Parts: sequence; C-alpha cells; structure tokens
Amino acid sequence: MTTGFFWADVAVKIIGILVIMMTGALVVIYAELKIGAHMQTRIGPYYAGGRWGWAQPLADGLKFIQKEDLVPNGADSRVFKLAPYIVIMATLATFVVIPFGPDLVAADLDLGVFYLLAVASLTTLGVLMAGWSSANKYSLLGGLRAAAQLIAYELPLVLAVVAVVVQAGTMSLNGIVESQAETWFTVAGIDIAVPFILKGQIISFIIFGIAAVAELSRIPFDMPIAEAELTMGYLTEYSGLRFTMFFLGEYASIIVLSAVAATLFLGGYWAPFVPEEMLNAVGPLILLSKIALLVFVIIWIRWTWPRLREDQLQVLAWRWMIPIALANILVIAVVKVAF
Repeated sequence: MTTGFFWADVAVKIIGILVIMMTGALVVIYAELKIGAHMQTRIGPYYAGGRWGWAQPLADGLKFIQKEDLVPNGADSRVFKLAPYIVIMATLATFVVIPFGPDLVAADLDLGVFYLLAVASLTTLGVLMAGWSSANKYSLLGGLRAAAQLIAYELPLVLAVVAVVVQAGTMSLNGIVESQAETWFTVAGIDIAVPFILKGQIISFIIFGIAAVAELSRIPFDMPIAEAELTMGYLTEYSGLRFTMFFLGEYASIIVLSAVAATLFLGGYWAPFVPEEMLNAVGPLILLSKIALLVFVIIWIRWTWPRLREDQLQVLAWRWMIPIALANILVIAVVKVAF
C-alpha cells in the first residue's frame, strides 16, 4: 500500500465515522425529545422542520454555535479550551473498532477490547480538565464528582467485559461476534446459535448496562451535573461551540456504548438464520436495530428514575457491583475450563 493511498483510506474512514456519529447523535437527541414528551404526555418538538419537529436538534445546534464563546477570567485558558476536544475525540476514536459486518470495520484490531477500554477512559481526563480549569466552585465540584463516579463505574464495566473475553477466548470484537455465531446445540438437524446474553452472560450484561449509564452521567447517575445542586457542574462555564461539543459527545457516547453492548452481548451484526455471505449487506441494519433498542432503554431510564445520592452511587459500585462482577468472572472461567 502506497503512502498516498494509506492516508486517503484513513481520511475516508475518519470522515465516515464523523458523519455517522454526528448524524446518529442528532437522531438520538430528537428521539430523546420525542420519547420524553410522550412519557410525560406532551407533544414535544412540533414546528422546526415541519409538523413532527424533526429539525429541532439542528435548530438547537445552530443556536448554540451562534452564542459567544466565553472563557472565564480566572480560567486556565488552554486546558479549558482543550477539554471538550478530548471528550469528543475519545468518543469518536472508540467507534473505530466497532464492526458493522465481517469486513465493515475501520480497524479490526486483535486487541480491540483493550483499545476500546483504554480510549473510552480518556473521557474522564477531559471531564477533569473541564472542572479544574474553569475557576468555578460548581465546576470543580462537578469535576470531582465525575472523576469519583467514572473511576468507580469503570471497574465493573471492565470486569463485565472481561467475562465476555474469557468466554469468547479473544479480544477482537469481530472474533467475539463470530464466537456468538458458532453453533451451540442442534435441534432436528438445525444448528442453533445464540448470543452471549443467553449463554450465561446476563449478569455481565446488567452490570455493563448500569455502569454504562453511570459512565454517561445520565439520570439516575447525573450527580456531576445535577442542575438543582451544581448549576451545570463541570459544564457551568461553557458556552457556544464548546458546550455543543460536550452535548454532542454525550449523545455520541450513548450510541458507542449501545454499539459495544450490542456487539459483546447481543451478537453485534450477526442474527440467527442470516447467511454469512449476506452479513456485509444486512449486518449494519441488524446492528443498528440492536443499538436503537438499547438507546431507547437508556432514554426510558432517564425519564423514569430519580437521581441517586452520591453515597448511594458509591455504595452501589463498590459494595455490590464490583464483588458481583468478580464472582461472575470466576463462575464463567470455571464453566469455560470445565466444559
């Protein structure tokens, strides 16, 4: 591969990921507005773009972009400006290893799971930078809360993924999907394959789901922002384009974590009775349908549950989720070796 072709290939993949993620984030924002409205017996967006208000996310984005980009006088200007870029780039970099088909992946890494977890943890750094550099007590408290929360829930999330890696015997995301497509048992001459969630990984799936919502800092785990207590937490001093980047980063992260959960536990781009030769064609639709289901669940939780207290959040992680995740790994490993 020539140098020119290599960089052209990289550029095309980066642009493709940006387009998919930004479009997906706008769709999820619109879905949240409409689903939340229906759950509260409201109409929701109605005028922007026509009767269904489909252009409301675009209108909000244009509004934010036109606002003045302010930097507080006492802030560390460089760190303050860099923080939103760290958050959104970490989110986009995570998307690189998500397979949409056997050959539809930007980078099929043998250590894909390791890369995924390492890059995803960079968002914690961006949030800390935002909270510390803003020269605002609410931002600092929000940043400290976010750091404590993200560190606490990073552990059960990683342990849930480790259980899947142990069962699959590989850290490649494509390999994990393929292991779920392997025949598990045969009925009347028909080979039956089921995803990991039905192969003893239901506990890992629940732990991953709870930890993912906490990583997103969404209700009931939204203590780092907590408008009633901290104004807007680490986002208090942000405006204009930089606030928009944090906002889009949150919704892009919803898509990424839903895609990861679908890949690890629900079979990813694979579905029963779909011929292997068709997976490159229909695989993206299969994965997107699973992502849409998980996104709906995350939105549903946001409009249903009350906010936890900070001590309750820490107790849930350290006293319950981490020990259960460790015990789950032990059981999965024993079953793997025995059978």
